[in-house]
Amino acid sequence: MNIKEIPQIKNTDSNQFFLLAGPCAIEGEEMAMKIAERLVSITNKYKIPFVFKGSFKKANRSRIDSFSGIGDEKALKILRKVSETFQIPTVTDIHTNEDAAKAAQYVDVLQIPAFLVRQTDLVVAAATTGKIVNLKKGQFMSPESMKHAVQKVLDCQNNNVMVTDRGSMFGYQDMVVDYRGIPTMQSFATTVLDVTHSLQQPNQMAGVTGGRPEMIETIAKAGIAVGVDGIFIETHFDPKNAKSDGANMLHLDLFEGLMTKLVAIRKTINSF
Repeated sequence: MNIKEIPQIKNTDSNQFFLLAGPCAIEGEEMAMKIAERLVSITNKYKIPFVFKGSFKKANRSRIDSFSGIGDEKALKILRKVSETFQIPTVTDIHTNEDAAKAAQYVDVLQIPAFLVRQTDLVVAAATTGKIVNLKKGQFMSPESMKHAVQKVLDCQNNNVMVTDRGSMFGYQDMVVDYRGIPTMQSFATTVLDVTHSLQQPNQMAGVTGGRPEMIETIAKAGIAVGVDGIFIETHFDPKNAKSDGANMLHLDLFEGLMTKLVAIRKTINSF
């Protein structure tokens, strides 16, 4: 997939990695606009192609009382407002076949969550919308096996597909990133590294996922060093009070500092 196929994406001639970033979930219009404005400013400054990320609902929660969204249409309209206000593309997760057609009316990229990437009907529903499809690698899947998920999209006559590695399960409550998998997946699709979800610590007794945000820079720098095409990072101006995945998100105030380092590493890699 050529990232230039993503509607409204900018800075595609900078020879930099591209970025999918934003809050885990859309909690409201004000927070989404605040985060988007800051990310647009940073990515334009460093010439990073940027897609704003926000889940319009969270269907895969550990507990029934966990935050799942502010209402599907309300959240999707906020994503469309972000796109129209800043002239940037957007990406959101879908969880059901019906979500595909609904979300496709508002966003540019449909993302299949890792737990659902083997659900053929869901992948086909996303692919047949004609939108770009981002397939999150299952924590339980090998890099090699993601070829078949990609092929499902291609078989729907949709060539705009990417794969995102978000770590693999290591025991019950930890994740690891096997960087050997990046060139493997790049052999059949544009490949992204989901830095923040790779640092989750799931399956906690409290029913709230933990995380290792202090390792975000380490994981991201390693991904850029091995040549990943894109980086996925969830960020928030108040992670401790975020309604979803706050334990592994990057504080928005730290975002620019990380981007300066990643851009410098990519420039060095490009010189070889």
